[in-house]
Amino acid sequence: MQGLLDRLALIVLIIGGINWGAVGIFQFDIVASIFGGQNAIGSRIVYTLVTLCAIWCISLLFKSEDNSLKTS
Repeated sequence: MQGLLDRLALIVLIIGGINWGAVGIFQFDIVASIFGGQNAIGSRIVYTLVTLCAIWCISLLFKSEDNSLKTS
């Protein structure tokens, strides 16, 4: 179960990273365009989810290499 949550958090962070890349390179916020602006509730939920996943992934820095991201 832990490995599944780790992978899910990493997937959400990848999506967030792609969105931030689009903002930085193209000045285009994909999430905001999908949900109708940065202040739309959908956008705020996605931004919050990405933040929570980033906090979760901090724990991955402290896992031993033999246990990190194993499928079981």
